[in-house]
Amino acid sequence: MTNVIESRAMSKAKPKRTAGKRRDSRGDQRRRKIFKSLHDCILAQGYVKTTLADIAAGADMSASHLLYYFNGKEAILEQYFANVSVRFLEKIEEFSHQGPLEQIHSLTDFWFRGEAGAVKEIGFMLECFGAAVNDDVLKVTKADFDTRCKAYLANFFDDCPGIFMSSSKDAAEIVYGLMIGLRSAVYFDSDIDLEDAHRLFLGSTLRMGGLD
Repeated sequence: MTNVIESRAMSKAKPKRTAGKRRDSRGDQRRRKIFKSLHDCILAQGYVKTTLADIAAGADMSASHLLYYFNGKEAILEQYFANVSVRFLEKIEEFSHQGPLEQIHSLTDFWFRGEAGAVKEIGFMLECFGAAVNDDVLKVTKADFDTRCKAYLANFFDDCPGIFMSSSKDAAEIVYGLMIGLRSAVYFDSDIDLEDAHRLFLGSTLRMGGLD
């Protein structure tokens, strides 16, 4: 997907290849190692405490070598978060061909039982959201992610037999807020776990769509 988010994020990277040439597979592999190292560092100690040297060490390279590919820690996160956001959105949009009942079960499982629902991945998401407050590229990525998620939910409610809100857009806003809120609660509140969040999100969304 080509959009303003990826264009701005990619501008921070410094791949050494020219247009028309075959992709530098070695460079792509190294960028993936850098992304994985950043991801692992954030899970282990958080984004703020992670240094460029930490990321470089995890990617088995020196900090100066890493700077051949990215201009700094911020640029790595900006591009990686853009890539992750696109991947999540593509997965969610795969559900759109399903009927409303199957669709909401698939969406709930994805956010609260699948890879994206693991507690450590929720922590990574929250780190990215926090970093977006003071990073314009991340902020654009986050805003686009929110907009597309809400548009997906609004289309879902358009196909439901009935909603108790005045419009599908309003219903989408509430359900998106519920999704993010429950994921945050699972991370910070020991009184709620992923199964609790799964149950609450599924039951609430089914009722809002007249599917219970």
